[in-house]
Amino acid sequence: MRVLSSKSSWWCALLGLLLAAPTEGWAQRKPGEVVLERGTVELEPGTRVSYELGTLYVPENRQKPGSRLIGVGFARLKAPKPTGAPPVFWLPGGPGLSVLGSLLDDDAAGKGRLRSWLTFGAVGDLVVIEQRGFTRRGEMLESSNEAMPLDRPGSVRADAEAMRSLARKAIAENAGKDLAGYDITEFAADVDALRRALGYPKISLFGGSFGSQWSLAVMRLHPDIVARAVLSGVEPLNNGYDLPSHVFAALQRIAYDADRDPGLAPYLPTGGMMEAVRALHRRFAVGPVRVQVRDDAGRSQTVVLGAEDLQLALASHTQEGEQWPAFILSLYYGHYEAWAREVIEGRSASKSKLIGPLVDSSLGVTAEREHLLRTDPAVDLLGTWNFEANIASAPDWPTRDMGDALRKPVPSAIPVVFVHGDWDTSTPVDNTLGLLPYFPKGHAILIHRGGHDGTFYLLRNEPAAKTAVYEFLRTGKTAGLPHEVTLPLPGFPLPSFAPPAAGAAKAGTGTPTP
Repeated sequence: MRVLSSKSSWWCALLGLLLAAPTEGWAQRKPGEVVLERGTVELEPGTRVSYELGTLYVPENRQKPGSRLIGVGFARLKAPKPTGAPPVFWLPGGPGLSVLGSLLDDDAAGKGRLRSWLTFGAVGDLVVIEQRGFTRRGEMLESSNEAMPLDRPGSVRADAEAMRSLARKAIAENAGKDLAGYDITEFAADVDALRRALGYPKISLFGGSFGSQWSLAVMRLHPDIVARAVLSGVEPLNNGYDLPSHVFAALQRIAYDADRDPGLAPYLPTGGMMEAVRALHRRFAVGPVRVQVRDDAGRSQTVVLGAEDLQLALASHTQEGEQWPAFILSLYYGHYEAWAREVIEGRSASKSKLIGPLVDSSLGVTAEREHLLRTDPAVDLLGTWNFEANIASAPDWPTRDMGDALRKPVPSAIPVVFVHGDWDTSTPVDNTLGLLPYFPKGHAILIHRGGHDGTFYLLRNEPAAKTAVYEFLRTGKTAGLPHEVTLPLPGFPLPSFAPPAAGAAKAGTGTPTP
């Protein structure tokens, strides 16, 4: 075991060293072995935090004897004093979220995440494990997407073909690596392997978004090792692709408050935000529009935006919550420039994390859910962007199909607290509502006006509820846990242009013809 000590002034120099997987003696490593480094980091002037940063060595594909070993990064923050509670294993989202840089990044985001991790000391030890295939303590599996043309509208079909091309390219570029080993069962087995390596008989799980889906896989495949769990932005094993109507319902809830916002009132058409959405749908059904913008260097670019581009924009995860109404109203009044810049960036060549499609196409959905996805009444408005590319490219990716036995929910006796916002357009609140009956010891906290933020961000205005969640993780007690929390009305940002003349919006005359 190598022991290192990090100083604040060394962060930049040591970041690559500490996050890189130790390579010396790699061939001599054994499955389940860990290499640990100890260090301290200055969180505030005069306040130092001790941590352990490690690499877990695991088979790349446990289905194949003699599979090569890969590294999986993790960190451990020990509790200030023993609590007797199982450690909390914090599982990141994504897939493709690398978080261990938070121990050394000298910026607000890194320090903010580290402060959040330290609060788990009230429960017990905290172990943060990264994802195989996207950890700087092992390998970062990436490939390049080709640029998509700007002179024609975007389409789901082109997106699906691009994903199939990416799969073929990724396999060719990773000769010698077994990409079949990057499915959800391997993710779950890595958690169990780390638990055993660190000597914990039982663990508690804490995960949001994909981290919740990963946690559910651990609970399904290794139920005896899990004491309890707290999950937010819940993504059931059969719900990797959201029903368009569930996403649209979240947008409707946002629209309800936006329609009553005094600042937005001068911009609203008769019928409010949902009428703006319907008007845009009708407008782009007639035909695409060409939008010319200038980049930061002053160069002109033109992009063609069509009906399917609009479908993707309506449910764009970057426009959720209080940002979404201003975005939609800008489009309603023909201000397409910001949207056009986003689309140009989205169609440019870029790196793609392979772990997402490897996991998602493997887990897939049941035939029944695929039928619901394709026949959903909101497909006309939101399209099939959420699932088409993954379903179409599933045969091209080497990860095996997980099967309905894993995908379908089954009753579980594990105590779980679900925390979910009803403004969440990434993992709609319906996911929790549908899963809750399978957990007789489950408790749901529904956050009105909560988005896709993590658990304690959703509870940021409820210190008593946060304390109760920690008490649940420490002891399993549910006393004090609320069933519902209502966040304050947000301050909705306004569009970047002046509102139309009085009465123009409500009369519909303020909408320019593309």
